[in-house]
Amino acid sequence: MLLYPIPKKRLTFNLSKNNSIFRIVIKNLIIENLKALKKNSSINYGIKTKTEAFTEKLFYTLFDKNAPLEKSIAELEVQFKDIANLACQKPDNLCDSMWDKFLEILPTVLEQLQQDAAYILENDPASNSIDEVYLGYPGFYAIAIYRLSHELYHLDLLLFSRLMSEYAHRITGTDIHAGATIASPFFIDHATGIVIGETAIIEKNVKIYQGVTLGALSVSKEMKDAKRHPTVEKNVCIYANATILGGDTIIGEGSIVGGNAWVTKSIPAKSMVLNTTTTEVRIKEIK
Repeated sequence: MLLYPIPKKRLTFNLSKNNSIFRIVIKNLIIENLKALKKNSSINYGIKTKTEAFTEKLFYTLFDKNAPLEKSIAELEVQFKDIANLACQKPDNLCDSMWDKFLEILPTVLEQLQQDAAYILENDPASNSIDEVYLGYPGFYAIAIYRLSHELYHLDLLLFSRLMSEYAHRITGTDIHAGATIASPFFIDHATGIVIGETAIIEKNVKIYQGVTLGALSVSKEMKDAKRHPTVEKNVCIYANATILGGDTIIGEGSIVGGNAWVTKSIPAKSMVLNTTTTEVRIKEIK
């Protein structure tokens, strides 16, 4: 409920001394109203910008050969603990202690990402060097931030992982939920418009192109703990704008899903799924 009345008609006042006093009164009423509305808010917007800075620093530390590791790791620890405490939903600041567990897993994550980068270089005819993949491929950046946020997700730092994955979403146009399970190596090309849901499972040597959706058939809060998104077995290639939906849907090993295909049921191994819509081409008559 508003704490001050809203006039039915827009009122105008001349710029007099009394009008200045009236403006101050109205401004103070508005401020008090906003304070009352925000009273139960616990949002600290600073956590968003801090997470973005941490994400960039972490990527730089892992991949830039000139990054001073000891100094960078020390700085990352401070940033991590600050963000973890802001995002913590556990008692007694237990989130603060998660840094050691996160640090322990970083060599494994880096090894996975090196495999991902090599797989991209191997399979994209437009790529010329591994440096190009690291520096210039939004698909690789999206995979990297997914793998890092995935570890935060499993440490139960859910807000932290969400903010990290949403930063990558904003930068790359690729929306990979931190809870998804994606084996290495993994290939994303062009990146833009890809959506991979929380309970999706992707096995190794899978290639995905722009606009692909691995989503749910339907959405309701009651399905929160259910498997809602597809499973993609190893050595599958999914071409642009294909949509695959449903937690029971399995794309069999070695299959190809063609562009613009719509899949809501499982397909066996070594299948080819094609959108059969045809385009008619006619020669234009010149008069």
